[in-house]
Amino acid sequence: MLQQTRVQTVMEYYKRWMHKWPTIYDLAHASLEEVNEMWAGLGYYRRARFLLEGAKMVVAEKEGFPNKASSLMKVKGIGEYTAGAIASIAFNEVVPVVDGNVIRVLARVKTISANPKDRLTVKNFWKLAAQLVDPSRPGDFNQSLMELGATLCSVSKPSCSSCPISSQCRAYSLFLENGSIPVTEYPTKVVKAKPKLDFCCVCVLEILIQENNRSGGRFVLVKRPEEGLLAGLWEFPSVILDKEASVAARREAIHLYLKEAFHLEPKETCTVVSRKELGEFVHIFTHIRRKIYVELLVVQLAEGGTIDMFKDEAKDTMTWKCVDSDVLSTMGLTSAVRKVYSMVEAHKQDLSVSSNRTAISRKRRIT
Repeated sequence: MLQQTRVQTVMEYYKRWMHKWPTIYDLAHASLEEVNEMWAGLGYYRRARFLLEGAKMVVAEKEGFPNKASSLMKVKGIGEYTAGAIASIAFNEVVPVVDGNVIRVLARVKTISANPKDRLTVKNFWKLAAQLVDPSRPGDFNQSLMELGATLCSVSKPSCSSCPISSQCRAYSLFLENGSIPVTEYPTKVVKAKPKLDFCCVCVLEILIQENNRSGGRFVLVKRPEEGLLAGLWEFPSVILDKEASVAARREAIHLYLKEAFHLEPKETCTVVSRKELGEFVHIFTHIRRKIYVELLVVQLAEGGTIDMFKDEAKDTMTWKCVDSDVLSTMGLTSAVRKVYSMVEAHKQDLSVSSNRTAISRKRRIT
């Protein structure tokens, strides 16, 4: 959880996770759906899938939890950094841990100005860290080095005067000798690549149904592919566009998607009750800046149509489901999907308030 997320954010997630799955054996029997729901909001969802797959692998091999870095790296989702952290902190193995914070500390202590993103440079940092790790307390040493980089030895405003190893830091010594070369010169700053910009039109499809003398609406959710961005997670029907598009163009794209995916065609297989543009927002992924347009499409299936009929028409390769609002509000959805649904709820709330005002106004006129 801490690999890409702040400690303050992780704490409540961790407590809920450990309450639900206190042992690796409990986790190994969970479903990916359950794991994604518990993880929702932490981002980088591949980590959650790897946790589950790793737990299943360890339990299946029946040899207990690996206690060496070399063995840990054979477990799905555990790389060199995580293996080093677990092995040194939990099992006292004398192995290093290198992350961005550690690289920054070592680069300043040894005045290494190489590109910290270069593969060979990172490999050399691992070798250096291995030489420095305390053989008697490797876990404490590794945690101290990471914490030092996370707090005092920060990227732009290092607190060198408070640093316990400032007397051993070559970058600080160089700064004291020549004030024109600040400590922040190390490591070399790497210009971040600009995130790719793309566009997405999201159609919140609500189907009004009449079942067992009870009317209501259900929302269609589609499961993303098992590989790639947000793999295996649920979202509203959506279409990625390569450029900004007009409302008419976006609706045409959605219309084509619904027709191909579900054979759902407004005015032919269903009646459009309402269609409303709810707005837009920008969501940032790791390397993608996505502008998301949101619309709410409420339809009534043609006479005699049911959810089952609708389901039979869907693509065989697509996993999807219809859920009511109560279920939707409790599902483990990504922050972007939750924001989309919040826009729907706000719109419905506005409609309800407007309807109440109209009713009150009519009542007053009558009386």
